[in-house]
Amino acid sequence: MNVLLAENNAALRPLRTREERHAVMQAFVRRWRQWVQPSLVRRLLLAQIGVVTLLWGLTIGLCLYDSNTVPELVRYDKVYSLILTTAQNLAASPDRQQETLQAFDLTLLENSGSNKAPVMQVWQEGVLIYNSNEGLPVMLNSVPGRIETIRVGDHEWHARTLTSPILDTRVMLAEPKIWRFNFNFTIDNRAYYLLPLLISLPFLIFPAWLSVMLALRPWRRVTEETAARGPADLTPLSFEPKHKELRPLVRSINDLLRSVRDRAARERGLIADAANELRTPLDAMRVNVEALKEQTDDAGQRELMGNLLRSNDRASRLVGQLQQLMRSDEIPQDALPTVLALDGLVQDRISLVEGLAGARGVVLDFVSEGATPVFGERESLISMISNIVENALKYSPDGGTVTVRIAREGPMAVLRVTDQGPGIPPALRERVFDRFFRNPDQTQSGSGLGLAIVRSVLGKHNGRIALDTNPQGSGLHVTVWLPLSLA
Repeated sequence: MNVLLAENNAALRPLRTREERHAVMQAFVRRWRQWVQPSLVRRLLLAQIGVVTLLWGLTIGLCLYDSNTVPELVRYDKVYSLILTTAQNLAASPDRQQETLQAFDLTLLENSGSNKAPVMQVWQEGVLIYNSNEGLPVMLNSVPGRIETIRVGDHEWHARTLTSPILDTRVMLAEPKIWRFNFNFTIDNRAYYLLPLLISLPFLIFPAWLSVMLALRPWRRVTEETAARGPADLTPLSFEPKHKELRPLVRSINDLLRSVRDRAARERGLIADAANELRTPLDAMRVNVEALKEQTDDAGQRELMGNLLRSNDRASRLVGQLQQLMRSDEIPQDALPTVLALDGLVQDRISLVEGLAGARGVVLDFVSEGATPVFGERESLISMISNIVENALKYSPDGGTVTVRIAREGPMAVLRVTDQGPGIPPALRERVFDRFFRNPDQTQSGSGLGLAIVRSVLGKHNGRIALDTNPQGSGLHVTVWLPLSLA
């Protein structure tokens, strides 16, 4: 029995090994895909490393340039002054003079290092009195005080000579022209060290800002596209990032936009269907009531039927406004195909309500200051104009005046409508644009949809509206701005 189990285990061992290899390979592939997938975190880290590396490279390059373009030793005048003073003061004692110059030379050698040992040559009254390297010939500068490059054999030297009129003393210091690194660079040879400032400020400010700006460019694209959206634009975001931190966010936003758009479409469809279904029974009711009213001579019954007809008119107006609202919501934001004369549309609507205004003695004052072409959808603009003008007529008192003016202000067409009605309190001038909201103190009947339709249409046409008090007294002053067409 044990032999059979051992044989079975031996037969299954290669299979398990292949399964383990497959599992290991799958895990490796998953890890590799996670690593190669674009990541904002990795992008941020790489940007930080790149900026810091660039900053260090520039700093090191500046140090190398400073150390090798202007040599370290020969640029210090105080070193020359000390050697000249020593040679002049000890000129009467040549032995002490040689010992002192040699001690000074050894000090320079210890401070410089063996790989860049300087050469010091001193002349007095035209005679070379000291040469730190007997194997090198005399080095002469063509112009005293200037750092020059002198070639001796296979080597080049940075050399500089300073002179003194006392005993015709000259000191030449030379350094080998080799690459060296010096962090101790100063301004005007004074001890104002630049290195702490040069490194601390950029490391605290510039790299952090630059790395974040570089790493978060995809995030800014999503932010800019989202900020550019209007309240009615519920289409998915066009930018599809590849970064694993940003992609779920964009997908969630698109899913949310799609869900809100579908829900709004269902609500608009429900309202539109209900409005269409209501129109037929309302029309039938009106026909029947009018027929009954004509068949009776009883004053009470005729009054009741008149009330029914007025209620039917209000219901029919509400249905019509609901249909207008649904049509205004369905206008595509980027599909406004026609150039229209705003002044012509306003004049047409005014001509249609002149009979109603005349019946109440309301004066319609229309002024157009010139052609005002706009780019938009005809039916929705007509609906907007009708609601504004009809509201002004509705709330104006009998015998009042409604002023309608069309003008151009820069790149905008401006429609101003002023009435002499009760107006709207400043606290409610924003709320009246909400659907079905009406001023509680208003005695006139209405559905609360007129201004909601106006704002919806203006939102689709990149326009805006403002409500104010009639500057000439009581009443409402409505101002509408629409972009002028450039076509």
